Amino acid sequence: MLEWLVALCIVILVVLLWPGSKYFGTESQADALLQGLGISQQATKDKTGRCVSDREGVDGAQTDCEGAKSGEKTRTVALICKPSALANYLLKHCRTFSNYSPCVGWTWRASAFLQSVYETCWPYDSPVQFVRDYLQLSDDGLVALDWAVPSYQKRRRTSSHSTSPVLLIIPNSFGKITRNVLKLCETALSHGYLPAVFNRRNHNGTPLTTLKLQQFGDPADLREAVRYIRYRQPAGRLYAVSESTGSGLLLSYLGECGSSSYVTAAVCLSPVFRCQSWFENGLFWPLQWALVLYQKICLSRYKTVLGETIQTDTLFSSCSLRGLEESLFCQTGHVSSSPALPTGTGSSSLTSGAWDAYWERNEPLRDVDEVAIPVLSMCAQDDPVRGDTQSTVPLELFETNPHFFLLLTDRGGHCGFSTQSEGSTAGAVGAVGSAAAPYSGVGSCGINWSHKALLEFFRATTDFFAAEERAKQLAARRRGLGGGASGRVFRHRSASICKRMPACSHNIHAIYNWQRSYTR
Repeated sequence: MLEWLVALCIVILVVLLWPGSKYFGTESQADALLQGLGISQQATKDKTGRCVSDREGVDGAQTDCEGAKSGEKTRTVALICKPSALANYLLKHCRTFSNYSPCVGWTWRASAFLQSVYETCWPYDSPVQFVRDYLQLSDDGLVALDWAVPSYQKRRRTSSHSTSPVLLIIPNSFGKITRNVLKLCETALSHGYLPAVFNRRNHNGTPLTTLKLQQFGDPADLREAVRYIRYRQPAGRLYAVSESTGSGLLLSYLGECGSSSYVTAAVCLSPVFRCQSWFENGLFWPLQWALVLYQKICLSRYKTVLGETIQTDTLFSSCSLRGLEESLFCQTGHVSSSPALPTGTGSSSLTSGAWDAYWERNEPLRDVDEVAIPVLSMCAQDDPVRGDTQSTVPLELFETNPHFFLLLTDRGGHCGFSTQSEGSTAGAVGAVGSAAAPYSGVGSCGINWSHKALLEFFRATTDFFAAEERAKQLAARRRGLGGGASGRVFRHRSASICKRMPACSHNIHAIYNWQRSYTR
């Protein structure tokens, strides 16, 4: 009931107060950004010598993919990345990247704000059920993994000998399981994946058994969860998807673990990259009010026990996301007689120093150079939660780091990406290592464009690395048959040649002389 009331209040406030240009005037913003990036359809044709719809090349650090036409305006999807063989392979095999037709005109789905609220707050009657595993951590804390299973499946547990790929889903940092996450679980099941939703301490009904809450970018708990997944499903590949502010945790984990992350590829849906400035600048006030209220409700049941380590009066009097984060992690010690400090938008110099130190340990991009797997980020220019694209998206990261790819659309909102054909049945996207979908009864109502794109990304990256591995093995075999090591290989085979020859001293002497001259 609370979710319905919050959603209704937000919709009413937006309809009354939000300018109409924020809904339907994104064309000029998109064109301005694309011109700033140097991306245009004509320029791409001139530089590559072919139409952008061919999807066969990367023009410098940016490549335009032609979107579906809507009226007289062509919608653009830009793949921004460093030129590489993997980038060319993705452009050739990921057709969903360029097949995006957002909703336009006077419909609520054309509003970035409304479709973001819809995907976040609107209930969804999903045919997927969840089986929960509680994991006790090294400090006796608890996190939970919710394994998605079809409602008609009698066997609730998956065999540890299963080779199906595992899709680890990290929700937003506020613990809200959104409509987008439920639809992603449904789509992943229909394509042969084993979806598992990671729930932090105190999130989504997970009990808080210690006085420690998980900091924004602390990957310690996620690392233990990944170890458990590898123990439970040792034969399946592991992929990861994060939603919204949950991308901060995923990027922190990938950067801290590097090549030991056990993840094959990862996708960030509508990520927030510069998180410190995001907390400091704040959100549009209805959004911020709703998120602050939701966090306070989740923490209220532990108000007494949390009072042993933090100032709960300051916590529950906060009216901003920064104030909540500061109260939870930047102020320690319970002082019962001290009044609550204002934490709206400003803070004292002492708190400011603790705030900066906190983000030195939790900024998602602090170890970004250590990431060793392909990471696709899907962003919309009209995202009302992340903010302005030019100031919030680190374009230089995607232009210089070969592991990072940015799929930038002109419309889509925050984790929305609504299309004109969303209600119709979408084409199937092959799962990794699976020719047929074992759960064909799930996901028959159409697939979100972003979900199709990320599944294609997983399939393409897996196929690319498999082809690279086969090429390396073939080259190694060829080197073994010739070159410096060939004499050594042939000497081991000389005994078998002697066995086929008649046992006479003449033939044996001839073979010995030929072998000695060959090795010289």
